[in-house]
Amino acid sequence: MSLKREFVSLASQEGVNRRSLCARFGISPKTGYKWLGRYLAEGVNGLDEHSRRPTRSPGQTPQAIEAAVIAIRSAHPAWGGRKISRRLTDLGQNAVAPSTVTEILRRHRLLGDRGEASHTWQRFEHAEPNQLWQIDFKGYFATPAGLCHPLTLLDDHSRFDLLLHACAKTDAQAVRPLLSQVFRRYGMPVRINADNGAPWGSPREHGHGLSRLSVWLVRLGIRISHSRPGHPQTNGKEERFHRTLKAEVLNGRSFVDLSAAQHAFDRWRTVYNCDRPHDALGLAVPASRYQHSARSFPEALPAIEYGPDDQVCMVRWNGEVRFARRKLKVSNALQGLPIAFRATPSDGIFDVYFCHHRFMRLDLSQPTHNHPESI
Repeated sequence: MSLKREFVSLASQEGVNRRSLCARFGISPKTGYKWLGRYLAEGVNGLDEHSRRPTRSPGQTPQAIEAAVIAIRSAHPAWGGRKISRRLTDLGQNAVAPSTVTEILRRHRLLGDRGEASHTWQRFEHAEPNQLWQIDFKGYFATPAGLCHPLTLLDDHSRFDLLLHACAKTDAQAVRPLLSQVFRRYGMPVRINADNGAPWGSPREHGHGLSRLSVWLVRLGIRISHSRPGHPQTNGKEERFHRTLKAEVLNGRSFVDLSAAQHAFDRWRTVYNCDRPHDALGLAVPASRYQHSARSFPEALPAIEYGPDDQVCMVRWNGEVRFARRKLKVSNALQGLPIAFRATPSDGIFDVYFCHHRFMRLDLSQPTHNHPESI
Protein backbone atom coordinates (compact mmCIF):
# COMPACT_ATOMS: atom_id res chain seq x y z
CA MET A 1 0.00 0.00 0.00
CA SER A 2 2.86 2.38 0.80
CA LEU A 3 4.42 1.85 -2.63
CA LYS A 4 1.04 2.37 -4.32
CA ARG A 5 0.58 5.70 -2.52
CA GLU A 6 4.05 6.86 -3.43
CA PHE A 7 3.74 5.72 -7.06
CA VAL A 8 0.44 7.49 -7.75
CA SER A 9 1.66 10.68 -6.07
CA LEU A 10 4.68 10.82 -8.37
CA ALA A 11 2.77 9.58 -11.46
CA SER A 12 0.13 12.31 -11.04
CA GLN A 13 2.67 15.08 -11.63
CA GLU A 14 2.60 16.94 -14.91
CA GLY A 15 5.13 15.79 -17.52
CA VAL A 16 6.28 12.68 -15.69
CA ASN A 17 7.32 9.67 -17.83
CA ARG A 18 4.93 7.11 -16.38
CA ARG A 19 6.38 4.10 -18.18
CA SER A 20 9.85 4.95 -16.86
CA LEU A 21 8.37 5.42 -13.38
CA CYS A 22 6.74 1.95 -13.62
CA ALA A 23 10.14 0.46 -14.39
CA ARG A 24 11.68 2.21 -11.37
CA PHE A 25 9.00 0.72 -9.11
CA GLY A 26 9.32 -2.75 -10.66
CA ILE A 27 5.73 -2.93 -11.97
CA SER A 28 4.27 -3.31 -15.45
CA PRO A 29 2.75 -0.28 -17.22
CA LYS A 30 -0.61 -2.07 -17.12
CA THR A 31 -0.46 -2.31 -13.33
CA GLY A 32 0.76 1.27 -13.00
CA TYR A 33 -2.06 2.70 -15.12
CA LYS A 34 -4.58 0.56 -13.23
CA TRP A 35 -3.42 2.03 -9.89
CA LEU A 36 -3.41 5.55 -11.30
CA GLY A 37 -6.90 5.15 -12.79
CA ARG A 38 -8.34 3.91 -9.52
CA TYR A 39 -6.62 6.70 -7.63
CA LEU A 40 -7.97 9.39 -9.96
CA ALA A 41 -11.48 7.92 -9.85
CA GLU A 42 -11.78 7.02 -6.17
CA GLY A 43 -8.90 8.70 -4.35
CA VAL A 44 -6.77 6.86 -1.81
CA ASN A 45 -9.48 4.27 -1.09
CA GLY A 46 -9.31 3.17 -4.71
CA LEU A 47 -5.87 1.70 -4.04
CA ASP A 48 -7.28 -0.75 -1.50
CA GLU A 49 -8.19 -4.22 -2.76
CA HIS A 50 -11.49 -3.92 -0.89
CA SER A 51 -12.83 -0.47 -1.55
CA ARG A 52 -14.22 1.36 1.47
CA ARG A 53 -15.23 4.52 -0.23
CA PRO A 54 -16.62 6.85 2.45
CA THR A 55 -20.07 8.29 2.21
CA ARG A 56 -19.92 12.05 1.74
CA SER A 57 -22.59 14.63 2.22
CA PRO A 58 -22.37 18.14 0.75
CA GLY A 59 -24.09 19.51 3.86
CA GLN A 60 -22.06 18.12 6.72
CA THR A 61 -23.15 19.10 10.18
CA PRO A 62 -20.79 20.78 12.64
CA GLN A 63 -20.74 17.50 14.57
CA ALA A 64 -19.40 15.66 11.51
CA ILE A 65 -16.68 18.25 11.00
CA GLU A 66 -15.75 18.05 14.66
CA ALA A 67 -15.56 14.26 14.46
CA ALA A 68 -13.27 14.47 11.42
CA VAL A 69 -10.95 16.89 13.21
CA ILE A 70 -10.76 14.64 16.26
CA ALA A 71 -10.12 11.57 14.08
CA ILE A 72 -7.15 13.19 12.33
CA ARG A 73 -5.78 14.46 15.62
CA SER A 74 -6.09 10.99 17.13
CA ALA A 75 -4.20 9.47 14.18
CA HIS A 76 -1.54 12.21 14.25
CA PRO A 77 -1.23 13.63 17.78
CA ALA A 78 1.61 15.99 16.81
CA TRP A 79 -0.42 17.83 14.14
CA GLY A 80 -1.84 21.29 14.90
CA GLY A 81 -4.64 23.40 13.49
CA ARG A 82 -2.95 24.37 10.21
CA LYS A 83 -2.00 20.84 9.22
CA ILE A 84 -5.38 19.35 10.17
CA SER A 85 -7.22 22.12 8.30
CA ARG A 86 -5.19 21.49 5.16
CA ARG A 87 -5.55 17.71 5.49
CA LEU A 88 -9.35 18.04 5.68
CA THR A 89 -9.27 20.07 2.46
CA ASP A 90 -7.03 17.48 0.77
CA LEU A 91 -9.49 14.77 1.78
CA GLY A 92 -12.35 16.67 0.13
CA GLN A 93 -14.02 17.87 3.33
CA ASN A 94 -15.61 21.30 3.67
CA ALA A 95 -13.08 24.05 4.30
CA VAL A 96 -12.41 24.55 8.00
CA ALA A 97 -10.34 27.49 9.22
CA PRO A 98 -7.21 26.57 11.23
CA SER A 99 -8.52 28.70 14.09
CA THR A 100 -11.74 26.63 14.10
CA VAL A 101 -9.74 23.42 14.22
CA THR A 102 -7.64 24.78 17.08
CA GLU A 103 -10.81 25.71 19.00
CA ILE A 104 -12.23 22.21 18.50
CA LEU A 105 -9.00 20.68 19.81
CA ARG A 106 -9.04 23.02 22.78
CA ARG A 107 -12.64 22.14 23.65
CA HIS A 108 -11.76 18.47 23.64
CA ARG A 109 -8.58 19.12 25.65
CA LEU A 110 -6.39 17.76 22.87
CA LEU A 111 -3.91 20.63 22.85
CA GLY A 112 -0.75 19.95 24.83
CA ASP A 113 1.56 22.63 26.19
CA ARG A 114 4.54 22.42 23.88
CA GLY A 115 6.42 25.09 25.79
CA GLU A 116 8.36 26.16 22.69
CA ALA A 117 9.26 29.75 21.87
CA SER A 118 8.20 31.06 18.49
CA HIS A 119 11.04 31.78 16.08
CA THR A 120 11.12 33.31 12.64
CA TRP A 121 13.55 31.36 10.47
CA GLN A 122 14.96 32.36 7.12
CA ARG A 123 14.65 29.29 4.91
CA PHE A 124 17.00 28.40 2.07
CA GLU A 125 16.18 25.76 -0.49
CA HIS A 126 17.40 24.70 -3.90
CA ALA A 127 15.24 25.63 -6.87
CA GLU A 128 14.67 22.10 -8.20
CA PRO A 129 14.42 18.56 -6.82
CA ASN A 130 17.61 16.47 -6.73
CA GLN A 131 19.99 19.44 -6.73
CA LEU A 132 20.84 18.60 -3.11
CA TRP A 133 20.06 15.65 -0.86
CA GLN A 134 20.79 15.66 2.87
CA ILE A 135 21.71 12.42 4.64
CA ASP A 136 22.35 11.48 8.27
CA PHE A 137 21.70 8.95 11.02
CA LYS A 138 19.15 9.98 13.64
CA GLY A 139 21.07 8.84 16.68
CA TYR A 140 20.04 5.41 17.90
CA PHE A 141 17.64 3.68 20.25
CA ALA A 142 17.67 0.27 21.88
CA THR A 143 15.47 -2.73 21.09
CA PRO A 144 15.58 -6.15 22.79
CA ALA A 145 17.29 -7.44 19.64
CA GLY A 146 19.95 -4.71 19.52
CA LEU A 147 20.50 -1.06 18.66
CA CYS A 148 18.56 0.64 15.87
CA HIS A 149 20.18 3.50 13.90
CA PRO A 150 17.55 5.22 11.68
CA LEU A 151 19.16 6.34 8.40
CA THR A 152 17.34 9.21 6.68
CA LEU A 153 17.77 10.88 3.28
CA LEU A 154 15.87 14.05 2.34
CA ASP A 155 15.51 16.08 -0.86
CA ASP A 156 16.32 19.73 -0.10
CA HIS A 157 13.77 21.33 -2.47
CA SER A 158 10.70 19.19 -1.80
CA ARG A 159 11.48 17.76 1.68
CA PHE A 160 10.57 14.39 0.14
CA ASP A 161 11.94 11.55 2.26
CA LEU A 162 13.84 9.23 -0.08
CA LEU A 163 15.01 6.78 2.58
CA LEU A 164 14.07 5.88 6.14
CA HIS A 165 15.73 2.65 7.18
CA ALA A 166 16.29 0.88 10.50
CA CYS A 167 20.00 -0.01 10.41
CA ALA A 168 21.89 -2.29 12.78
CA LYS A 169 25.22 -0.64 11.87
CA THR A 170 26.40 2.74 10.61
CA ASP A 171 29.35 1.74 8.44
CA ALA A 172 29.76 2.04 4.67
CA GLN A 173 28.85 -1.64 4.18
CA ALA A 174 25.42 -0.90 5.65
CA VAL A 175 24.85 2.41 3.83
CA ARG A 176 26.04 1.70 0.29
CA PRO A 177 23.47 -1.01 -0.63
CA LEU A 178 20.66 1.23 0.66
CA LEU A 179 21.88 4.18 -1.40
CA SER A 180 22.13 1.92 -4.46
CA GLN A 181 18.45 1.03 -4.05
CA VAL A 182 17.53 4.71 -3.76
CA PHE A 183 19.58 5.62 -6.86
CA ARG A 184 17.90 2.86 -8.88
CA ARG A 185 14.42 4.06 -7.92
CA TYR A 186 14.80 7.85 -7.90
CA GLY A 187 17.99 8.49 -9.91
CA MET A 188 21.01 10.36 -8.55
CA PRO A 189 21.33 13.90 -7.15
CA VAL A 190 23.80 16.59 -8.13
CA ARG A 191 25.14 16.82 -4.56
CA ILE A 192 24.80 15.07 -1.20
CA ASN A 193 25.51 16.89 2.05
CA ALA A 194 26.42 14.83 5.12
CA ASP A 195 27.58 15.37 8.67
CA ASN A 196 31.23 15.12 9.64
CA GLY A 197 32.64 11.77 10.63
CA ALA A 198 32.17 8.13 9.67
CA PRO A 199 31.04 6.83 7.30
CA TRP A 200 30.78 10.08 5.36
CA GLY A 201 34.29 11.41 5.97
CA SER A 202 35.35 14.75 7.42
CA PRO A 203 37.40 17.43 5.63
CA ARG A 204 39.10 18.30 8.94
CA GLU A 205 40.29 14.75 9.57
CA HIS A 206 43.44 13.12 8.18
CA GLY A 207 42.53 11.68 4.80
CA HIS A 208 41.06 14.98 3.55
CA GLY A 209 37.43 13.96 3.90
CA LEU A 210 37.58 10.95 1.58
CA SER A 211 36.11 7.82 3.10
CA ARG A 212 35.39 4.65 1.12
CA LEU A 213 31.76 5.69 0.88
CA SER A 214 32.55 9.20 -0.36
CA VAL A 215 35.04 7.79 -2.91
CA TRP A 216 32.22 5.63 -4.31
CA LEU A 217 29.87 8.64 -4.49
CA VAL A 218 32.49 10.76 -6.24
CA ARG A 219 33.08 8.01 -8.82
CA LEU A 220 29.33 8.06 -9.52
CA GLY A 221 29.66 11.75 -10.41
CA ILE A 222 27.95 13.01 -7.25
CA ARG A 223 29.38 16.06 -5.53
CA ILE A 224 29.84 15.67 -1.78
CA SER A 225 29.88 18.31 0.93
CA HIS A 226 29.96 18.32 4.73
CA SER A 227 28.19 20.34 7.38
CA ARG A 228 30.30 22.92 9.16
CA PRO A 229 31.44 21.54 12.53
CA GLY A 230 29.26 22.99 15.27
CA HIS A 231 26.67 24.24 12.77
CA PRO A 232 23.92 21.58 12.46
CA GLN A 233 21.75 24.08 10.56
CA THR A 234 23.89 23.31 7.49
CA ASN A 235 21.90 20.07 7.35
CA GLY A 236 18.90 21.86 8.85
CA LYS A 237 16.15 20.11 6.93
CA GLU A 238 17.52 16.76 8.08
CA GLU A 239 17.61 18.00 11.67
CA ARG A 240 14.00 19.20 11.40
CA PHE A 241 12.96 15.90 9.84
CA HIS A 242 14.54 14.05 12.77
CA ARG A 243 12.52 16.14 15.23
CA THR A 244 9.33 15.26 13.35
CA LEU A 245 10.27 11.58 13.25
CA LYS A 246 10.86 11.61 16.99
CA ALA A 247 7.59 13.41 17.75
CA GLU A 248 5.34 11.37 15.44
CA VAL A 249 6.94 7.90 15.54
CA LEU A 250 9.50 7.34 18.30
CA ASN A 251 8.26 9.17 21.39
CA GLY A 252 6.54 6.84 23.85
CA ARG A 253 7.04 3.74 21.69
CA SER A 254 9.26 0.70 21.79
CA PHE A 255 10.00 -1.94 19.17
CA VAL A 256 10.89 -5.60 19.64
CA ASP A 257 13.42 -5.60 16.78
CA LEU A 258 14.55 -3.83 13.62
CA SER A 259 11.77 -5.39 11.56
CA ALA A 260 9.09 -3.91 13.81
CA ALA A 261 10.79 -0.52 13.68
CA GLN A 262 11.01 -0.71 9.89
CA HIS A 263 7.30 -1.53 9.63
CA ALA A 264 6.48 1.61 11.62
CA PHE A 265 8.94 3.66 9.53
CA ASP A 266 7.39 2.49 6.26
CA ARG A 267 3.86 3.37 7.34
CA TRP A 268 4.86 6.81 8.60
CA ARG A 269 7.04 7.58 5.57
CA THR A 270 3.96 7.32 3.35
CA VAL A 271 2.06 9.65 5.67
CA TYR A 272 4.95 12.12 5.71
CA ASN A 273 5.45 12.16 1.93
CA CYS A 274 1.85 11.93 0.74
CA ASP A 275 -0.52 13.06 3.54
CA ARG A 276 1.16 15.37 6.02
CA PRO A 277 0.88 19.09 5.06
CA HIS A 278 4.27 20.77 5.37
CA ASP A 279 4.46 24.33 6.72
CA ALA A 280 7.60 25.17 4.72
CA LEU A 281 5.84 24.10 1.49
CA GLY A 282 2.78 26.29 1.99
CA LEU A 283 0.97 23.25 3.47
CA ALA A 284 1.56 21.18 0.34
CA VAL A 285 2.82 17.60 0.76
CA PRO A 286 6.40 16.71 -0.24
CA ALA A 287 5.30 14.24 -2.93
CA SER A 288 3.57 17.06 -4.81
CA ARG A 289 6.92 18.86 -5.26
CA TYR A 290 9.23 15.92 -5.94
CA GLN A 291 10.20 14.44 -9.32
CA HIS A 292 12.68 11.65 -9.90
CA SER A 293 16.13 12.57 -11.20
CA ALA A 294 17.10 12.32 -14.86
CA ARG A 295 20.54 11.06 -13.79
CA SER A 296 20.32 7.27 -13.93
CA PHE A 297 22.35 5.00 -11.68
CA PRO A 298 25.10 3.13 -13.59
CA GLU A 299 25.45 -0.51 -12.60
CA ALA A 300 29.20 -0.28 -13.41
CA LEU A 301 31.42 2.56 -12.22
CA PRO A 302 32.62 4.82 -15.05
CA ALA A 303 36.31 5.01 -15.95
CA ILE A 304 38.42 7.66 -14.19
CA GLU A 305 39.72 10.25 -16.64
CA TYR A 306 41.76 13.43 -16.22
CA GLY A 307 42.82 16.33 -18.42
CA PRO A 308 45.88 16.27 -20.70
CA ASP A 309 47.76 18.80 -18.54
CA ASP A 310 47.14 16.96 -15.26
CA GLN A 311 49.97 15.02 -13.65
CA VAL A 312 48.42 11.68 -12.69
CA CYS A 313 49.78 9.48 -9.91
CA MET A 314 48.60 6.16 -8.51
CA VAL A 315 47.87 5.95 -4.78
CA ARG A 316 49.78 3.14 -3.08
CA TRP A 317 48.49 0.51 -0.68
CA ASN A 318 49.06 2.65 2.44
CA GLY A 319 47.29 5.73 1.05
CA GLU A 320 50.54 7.39 0.01
CA VAL A 321 51.59 8.87 -3.30
CA ARG A 322 54.89 10.18 -4.70
CA PHE A 323 54.94 13.54 -6.48
CA ALA A 324 57.76 16.03 -7.18
CA ARG A 325 60.19 13.89 -5.16
CA ARG A 326 57.87 13.95 -2.17
CA LYS A 327 55.99 11.21 -0.40
CA LEU A 328 52.52 12.43 0.53
CA LYS A 329 49.79 10.85 2.62
CA VAL A 330 46.39 11.29 0.96
CA SER A 331 43.77 8.71 1.97
CA ASN A 332 43.64 4.94 2.48
CA ALA A 333 40.28 5.00 0.68
CA LEU A 334 42.13 5.98 -2.53
CA GLN A 335 44.41 2.94 -2.51
CA GLY A 336 44.98 1.66 -6.06
CA LEU A 337 43.21 4.65 -7.66
CA PRO A 338 44.67 7.49 -9.77
CA ILE A 339 44.66 11.10 -8.56
CA ALA A 340 45.63 14.23 -10.48
CA PHE A 341 47.93 17.13 -9.54
CA ARG A 342 46.72 20.24 -11.37
CA ALA A 343 48.93 23.35 -11.50
CA THR A 344 47.40 26.64 -10.33
CA PRO A 345 48.33 30.13 -11.58
CA SER A 346 50.56 30.46 -8.49
CA ASP A 347 54.01 28.98 -9.08
CA GLY A 348 54.66 25.75 -7.19
CA ILE A 349 51.07 25.31 -5.95
CA PHE A 350 48.99 22.37 -7.11
CA ASP A 351 45.36 21.43 -6.54
CA VAL A 352 44.88 17.69 -6.06
CA TYR A 353 41.80 16.02 -7.55
CA PHE A 354 40.09 12.67 -7.38
CA CYS A 355 37.77 12.59 -10.41
CA HIS A 356 35.89 15.93 -10.19
CA HIS A 357 36.52 16.32 -6.45
CA ARG A 358 39.29 18.72 -5.34
CA PHE A 359 40.37 17.49 -1.92
CA MET A 360 43.84 18.90 -1.28
CA ARG A 361 46.24 21.75 -2.11
CA LEU A 362 49.99 21.21 -2.22
CA ASP A 363 52.51 24.05 -1.89
CA LEU A 364 55.96 22.88 -2.97
CA SER A 365 57.57 25.85 -1.24
CA GLN A 366 56.57 24.44 2.16
CA PRO A 367 58.77 21.95 4.05
CA THR A 368 58.13 18.33 3.16
CA HIS A 369 57.22 17.38 6.73
CA ASN A 370 54.17 19.71 6.71
CA HIS A 371 50.84 18.15 5.90
CA PRO A 372 49.29 19.42 2.66
CA GLU A 373 46.34 21.75 3.05
CA SER A 374 42.93 20.07 3.16
CA ILE A 375 40.11 21.45 1.06
